Amino acid sequence: QVQLVESGGGSVQAGGSLRLSCTVSGTYFRVNTMGWYRQVPGNQRGLVALITSAGNTNYADSVKGRFTISRDSAKNTVYLQMNSLKPEDTAVYICNADGFLNEDYYSFDQWGQGTQVTVSS
Repeated sequence: QVQLVESGGGSVQAGGSLRLSCTVSGTYFRVNTMGWYRQVPGNQRGLVALITSAGNTNYADSVKGRFTISRDSAKNTVYLQMNSLKPEDTAVYICNADGFLNEDYYSFDQWGQGTQVTVSS
């Protein structure tokens, strides 16, 4: 079973920085794309950033130039460095990873439990 373990959320003032991390644990064959999404109560979950196994990245327009996603493939860990945080970045940040459970290419698409990020003005 695949699990995602997130850490690094918290409270910060506007203009500050936080770094989130998410590690894939359990039994699996390969991790492909890893990413971060965020959700505010009453709103849909939206993409923040993702990174493929080849290192290609994609960002939401609202975070471009402020957030950086990276991964340590040896540790199956993805990081989200968040700089110049704004109050509108306040949300629950949720990690996602997809990949294959075994060499027969049974796939998985797993979500973490989420970590709260609160930015005060």
